Amino acid sequence: MPAAQPNQAKLPLRGFWRASATVPIASAIAGLACGGAAALLDRPDLAKIAWALGAAPVLAVLCWKIVSSLRRGDVGLDLIAALAMAAALSIGEVLAAAIVALMYAGGQALEAFAEGRASREMSALLDRAPKTAARYHGATLSTVPVAEVAVGDRLMVRLGDVIPVDGVVTGSAAVLDEAALTGESLPVTKRDGDAVMSGSTNVGQAFDLVARETAARSAYAAIIRLVEEAMTSQAPMTRLADRYALGFMAATLGLAGVAWWISGDPVRAVAVLVVATPCPLILAVPVAIVAGMSRAAKVGVLVKGGAALEALGRIRTLVVDKTGTLTHGEAALSTVAPAHGWSETEVLRLAASVDQASQHVVARAVVRGACERGVVLELPDEVTETAGEGVEGLVGARRVRVGGQAFVAKALRETDRSALAAAVPPGALAVAVAVDGRLAGLILMRDALRDDVQATLDRLRRSGVSRIVLATGDRRDVALSVTRDLGLDAIAADLTPQDKIALVRREKARAAVMMVGDGVNDAPALVEADVGVAMGAKGAAASAQASDIILLRDSLNGLADGLDIARRSRRIALQSVYAGIGLSALGMLAAAFGFLPPVQGALLQEAIDVAVILNALRALKE
Repeated sequence: MPAAQPNQAKLPLRGFWRASATVPIASAIAGLACGGAAALLDRPDLAKIAWALGAAPVLAVLCWKIVSSLRRGDVGLDLIAALAMAAALSIGEVLAAAIVALMYAGGQALEAFAEGRASREMSALLDRAPKTAARYHGATLSTVPVAEVAVGDRLMVRLGDVIPVDGVVTGSAAVLDEAALTGESLPVTKRDGDAVMSGSTNVGQAFDLVARETAARSAYAAIIRLVEEAMTSQAPMTRLADRYALGFMAATLGLAGVAWWISGDPVRAVAVLVVATPCPLILAVPVAIVAGMSRAAKVGVLVKGGAALEALGRIRTLVVDKTGTLTHGEAALSTVAPAHGWSETEVLRLAASVDQASQHVVARAVVRGACERGVVLELPDEVTETAGEGVEGLVGARRVRVGGQAFVAKALRETDRSALAAAVPPGALAVAVAVDGRLAGLILMRDALRDDVQATLDRLRRSGVSRIVLATGDRRDVALSVTRDLGLDAIAADLTPQDKIALVRREKARAAVMMVGDGVNDAPALVEADVGVAMGAKGAAASAQASDIILLRDSLNGLADGLDIARRSRRIALQSVYAGIGLSALGMLAAAFGFLPPVQGALLQEAIDVAVILNALRALKE
């Protein structure tokens, strides 16, 4: 996962702490309540036992967490809280220990809540992977587990099926949607003998496939492995609070030691530790982050964990996919280029009339574009369709052929064939139209930019993003033509999932990186980035699961909103931290000079906590 994702070795510890988060807070509350009741009944002996029993489970869980952290070489603020509780219990200041236990357990419960949705499951990616395949046995078909498919097996891939293994098309042509794998938004036609990748979706008629790899060695499985490898290799994010841990802990222990050495009274050292219990850090940061997550959800930005929101506030580089992210991710009519003697409207009317009989995604886009332009269509007669190539039929008295260049060229005279070849722009998806054996024109398709792209990128730059890089699996000429006016800092095209990971790693060497994508091919790069953002409205489930943040609305506006919210939440959290540490420092000095006993110090710390929490809650407001 991106920076918020822990190493696999750390997952058991985090799961353990989240699962047991309710036990410490319940124990601390029950201990304080029972001890308070015993004190009111004039039973100080029972009160001390209740307070000690309430603090003990919190201290036990805390010690387990500290030991596990130290094994990894991590030193955090938890150590100060443990020292304060242990020291207070050792000298009989059990009420102070119970108060510290409540403060600490409350902070951890808040943090557990903030990270409750931060687990990175690969279930959606695995669920999309085909579980079975239709395999030929002679002239019959049988459904077999995909793991049983061997190299050389002949399979049938039906309409809507995800291709289970890498293979070669045999027989009739295949029309495939490879957007989730390559980033190419428009469907591609694969003919007899062409290689196809697992993970592509059949959007045309059923076709036969001869397996050239097993499922475990195919392209889709390789992407899954990339995601899993990135999950295990990515370092965990340092919590905002822990960045101040070592300095604060050194100052605290130094002051407590000096107070004890000068006064000879261990109670002063305990009082310093109690006042120094870093609840402004433990409490204020999770509260501000949870508040920011709540605000982000209201604008359609689902942040999966507090660490992700913290990281979002530090982003300086944006790496963004093209298809389905900057663009809508589907074919749309761009322009009509009529041949001599034809009008745009007439070419579009005849082509769209015939295309009404086809379920091909490009044919549907042509019909949709004609209707949007107000063109009145006729019902075609005598329609025949060649799968993956084109369609032919009668519109009135005219015979119209619509489809790919090679398909339409078969119906043209030699001079028109030459004119057709010269008219098709390089790299463009062109639908050719022939009428009564003569070239009538071309219909050019495109994947249009989202309306809000330019405004969103401008807002991101104003919010502190200094570098924007396009990373796409599409051809470079297509990427350049689509994004020419966006003012991007760099464009990387023809990328594989491995290439995208390498690009993100290079950019991370410059600054904190946010990656935005929507396809299966983006999932490994989303994992590798400091913050991965998925287009959740129409994007692939794999990218949504691999990301830290999901844009719930089919718009990039939420990206800029989320960044603004993250920066504000982080700024408020830091304000609370600085104010809380400053007030705690003053209390520590008072305790060191003997003006603040442990219990009063713990109560003072509670008052500081309330102040910093109220300030942190400002992150909920506009």
